[in-house]
Amino acid sequence: MPLFLHTIDAFTDKPFAGNPAGVCVLKQALPDELMQQIAAEMNLSETAFLVPQEDGYNLRWFTPTVEVDLCGHATLASAHLLFESGKLQADAMARFHTRSGVLTVHKVGDKIELDFPALHVSPAVFPQSAIPLLGATPVAYSTNADGQLAELDSEQAVRDLSPDIRALHSLGLGSLIVTARATTPGLDIVSRVFVPAFGIDEDPVTGSAHCALAPYWSSKLQKTTLSAHQASRRGGYLEIEHRKDRVLLRGQAVTVMKSELFI
Repeated sequence: MPLFLHTIDAFTDKPFAGNPAGVCVLKQALPDELMQQIAAEMNLSETAFLVPQEDGYNLRWFTPTVEVDLCGHATLASAHLLFESGKLQADAMARFHTRSGVLTVHKVGDKIELDFPALHVSPAVFPQSAIPLLGATPVAYSTNADGQLAELDSEQAVRDLSPDIRALHSLGLGSLIVTARATTPGLDIVSRVFVPAFGIDEDPVTGSAHCALAPYWSSKLQKTTLSAHQASRRGGYLEIEHRKDRVLLRGQAVTVMKSELFI
């Protein structure tokens, strides 16, 4: 049975930027092992699988090596495909049933808005042995059950960072957000995200990381709505809004490829 897979660049308004996600809309669920094999074949940071149900879609996300609980860019890509293909009308609300609960998505102007859970972090002590591996000394460091967040002293320090990713992973820093207050006009914050624990050295643009960055920086900057840039090689832009236990992520996406997989 042929399956159609789309490659969609998320959190960008132009091809070959942002974060590419695979999206596969199914008529019925596939075995977990097969979805993992397809994600490995796609070799993107995440591939999303959607199955229609009465009040929306079941949505699951797979990296090339594991299934994950929450993924922003592949959710944005999934919604973009549903709107673009006409499966959802432009004024409709998409409802995704996921391992992180029901996530709703709708269009706001030329952007797509995702309603995600806020992920709060707590202060911690950065391991001294990790400083030379990171290549910088954090001015603040926090963690939660999902990973680690290190704040650096400048935007340029984040952009120039060249960490020993695998060595950091061996010290338990396998899901690391590095961030700083932005000095570039029009931006509030910058970040980079390293997730070797999930088979991804550096993720181009990470929606779920901004579920932690939004409450973190909203408190520091005394602003609820922030303009964010993830400063990977591809780069991507998000507007993020912190609302108590929720975070709204807004961005654009571009379809760049459609392929047919025979299995």
